[in-house]
Amino acid sequence: MTDLPAACARHFLPPYLLERIASGGSSRLSECARHTLLVDGRFRARAGAVALPQGSARRGEPARYVYSAEQQQTLPGTLVRREGEGDSGDPAVDEAYRGLGATYRLFWEAYERHSIDDDGMALLATVHYGQDYENAFWDGRQMVFGDGDGELFNRFTIALDIVAHELSHGVIQHEAALAYVGQSGALNESLCDVFGSLVKQRELGQSVDEADWLIGEGLFTDRIVGSALRSMAKPGSAYDDPLLGRDPQPGHMDAFVVTEADNGGVHINSGIPNRAFHLVAMALGGHAWERAGRIWYDTLIDTRLRQDSDFVAFASLTVDNAERRFGAASTEAETVREGWRGVGVLLP
Repeated sequence: MTDLPAACARHFLPPYLLERIASGGSSRLSECARHTLLVDGRFRARAGAVALPQGSARRGEPARYVYSAEQQQTLPGTLVRREGEGDSGDPAVDEAYRGLGATYRLFWEAYERHSIDDDGMALLATVHYGQDYENAFWDGRQMVFGDGDGELFNRFTIALDIVAHELSHGVIQHEAALAYVGQSGALNESLCDVFGSLVKQRELGQSVDEADWLIGEGLFTDRIVGSALRSMAKPGSAYDDPLLGRDPQPGHMDAFVVTEADNGGVHINSGIPNRAFHLVAMALGGHAWERAGRIWYDTLIDTRLRQDSDFVAFASLTVDNAERRFGAASTEAETVREGWRGVGVLLP
């Protein structure tokens, strides 16, 4: 077993959604949301207690381990499926296993990255965490997935991009380590949505025109009026529900949300860089992971990207990386500039 420094947990569901359910849901739903908030708060205070099993020494081959917490709050739990083993028959276990593999394939085959740390780090996931736990998170060493409450939220492994989103937090941790607050935190969340969407698109063989650009599709049950948790194409349009409220994400700096909640709006203002990526990917066409995704990945691993980088700093680096890879006068470089201008981050 190897060990890693602890990192603050990164949760998929933003706290403001759980707070709305806690204050306005039925007695059962309110209790589920309050319990989830309590658990999430504990992991924000102390994360990353699990050591890792052996990773992969062979580049191009992942080392996946999927455990079940069996509705307890013990990590990692009982090992159910490991690299090379067949389906377990447990949907959450097998979805997590496939999601880890799909995410590894994107980073390896598109960007030649060998796992989270580029050194074969074991990909560890725990499913069936807690009872009616309504979230998923990266805790600095592994991914953890709840089963949802069955009324508002399905199991959190149901959407491939949720698995990929959480694993991408690990990649960010090992590269820029973007501070999880304010604009740098929103960039952290946005990058996870970007790579989560790219994993989904690549697995489905979709072009930019075929992709739905939704994050967390399938997570909501039929009781929620909404298609997903976020929309990269149209931030603010993913849901509009009597209990959850309306998707609060802005898609332009004109509507940037100034707040102390949600670590300074990390899940809210991420809609702005999300839409910038969507604009770039749509303008370039084809497969988003090939050019737009390559530029965003180059920027993530750029040593000039600081932990406290804001939107302008990140945008400027994406332009520079597009010029470095494709040429200063290239279509790609100008398209990246236009994408950030389109959301008001870079000036015309």
